[in-house]
Amino acid sequence: MAIRLKKSYRFAFRSSLIITLFLALASGAFLWYRGVLSHQWPVLLLFTLGVLGVSFLVIQTRVEKFIYRRIKQIYDDVSLLESSSFSPGTITTDMKTLTAEIEKFAKDKKIEIDTLKIREEYRKDFLGNVSHELKTPLFTVQGYILTLLDGALEDKNVRKKYLQRANKGVERLIYIIKDLDLITKLESGDLNLELSNFDIIELIQSVFDLLEMKAAKKKISLTFDMDYPSPIYVRADLEKIQQVVTNLLVNSIKYGNNDGTTEVSVENLIKNKVIVRITDNGEGISEEHIPRLFERFYRVDQSGSRKEGGSGLGLAIVKHIIEAHNEKIYVESVEDVGSEFSFTLEKADT
Repeated sequence: MAIRLKKSYRFAFRSSLIITLFLALASGAFLWYRGVLSHQWPVLLLFTLGVLGVSFLVIQTRVEKFIYRRIKQIYDDVSLLESSSFSPGTITTDMKTLTAEIEKFAKDKKIEIDTLKIREEYRKDFLGNVSHELKTPLFTVQGYILTLLDGALEDKNVRKKYLQRANKGVERLIYIIKDLDLITKLESGDLNLELSNFDIIELIQSVFDLLEMKAAKKKISLTFDMDYPSPIYVRADLEKIQQVVTNLLVNSIKYGNNDGTTEVSVENLIKNKVIVRITDNGEGISEEHIPRLFERFYRVDQSGSRKEGGSGLGLAIVKHIIEAHNEKIYVESVEDVGSEFSFTLEKADT
């Protein structure tokens, strides 16, 4: 039966075989020339086997060390791999395997570099957006204060009006900073959830009541899809889920059409889950914007006009709150038709 050699030993075996054959032929020729080949052939055989074994061990060991040193030097030079993660035990003289390993290493590093580039772009966008969001109310407040200092302070009516407008700018700054603080805590995991059992229907109705006047300005109807005669209890952080529902409903009102409708439904998803759907017939969102909706400060309106208020952090906060509950949030939207945001919650044991 043919002996199958490990592929990693083939180079060493073939090389040692060539050396052995060369030395065996040279030695045989020498013994034949001296006329003693017929008497010394056992010695020649032992010599040949010895040369084969020694050559194989020397070549295999030296090639392993050579390849190990060279590859490790590459890793060390580019500082891409800790030396502790690269051991001689993993090295083989199989060049195909080594090539595959190096290609995999290069591919992984390319992905890592691409990820870093994306993060760098995201960081630049984030800093630009923060700067834009903060400077608008700051310049507004500064403008009114400078106007008052330049002489308008003496006019009682002007003074009161400008101070009120400056106060609105300060309130907007506080609003943005509070949202930034909240999302920072959510992203870093420093915000502890206070889980409790509560009726999600009651919570949604309370948010309806809070936003009734805001919706009435655009004649938007806030309603359930059906009557819910019985409570539906969920286990979550009541305050945070109220913020989620509020943010989603506020967005629905902002971007809803006059005389429109925002409908909320609560459905059983599986045995221990419910899904809350918030659907409107507003202006909708084009498909290209949907993957980035939950980014901080990302706005569908890229013109910078900021015709609708807000910190630009509402949906990012919603996403982080839902994910902090180990739940999912979904969005479906068709431009000029409407949008549906939905999220899951764990049902409470009753």
